[in-house]
Amino acid sequence: MTAPEAESVRARPRASRTPAWRAQAPVVAVVALGGALGATARYAFSLWWPTRTGGFPWATFWTNVVGCAVIGVFMVVITDVWAAHRLVRPFFGTGVLGGFTTFSTYAVDIQKLVDAGHPRTGLAYLAATLLAALSAVWLAVIATRHVLKWRQP
Repeated sequence: MTAPEAESVRARPRASRTPAWRAQAPVVAVVALGGALGATARYAFSLWWPTRTGGFPWATFWTNVVGCAVIGVFMVVITDVWAAHRLVRPFFGTGVLGGFTTFSTYAVDIQKLVDAGHPRTGLAYLAATLLAALSAVWLAVIATRHVLKWRQP
């Protein structure tokens, strides 16, 4: 490189960009906080409604169904009605509701049922949770849109 080329490279101003990790730090923080709140609520609910060995895991079932319904309402509200702050969706949708609902516990519950000699209960739980959770989110979206449409002048 010649001296004039080196001088022109040194003379270029550096773009003042915020590093990607720094821009995402608030998002990571609110997801972590929301996840801690949601997981704590789920755990408290499981202590309140424990599952007996070989029994249908009602606490996890209803946690996932209710969580899916709330996700349906929340997504309609923040996409169709309210221009939420950029951290609301990561905090509540990903953090709180992601921590509250649980695929991992659902999978472990099925494995425990099968291992305890209750494969039919495990299969029923697998199918019922899937059907109920998908139905809950779908019905919540439809109901929320219907209510919002009804409330418009």
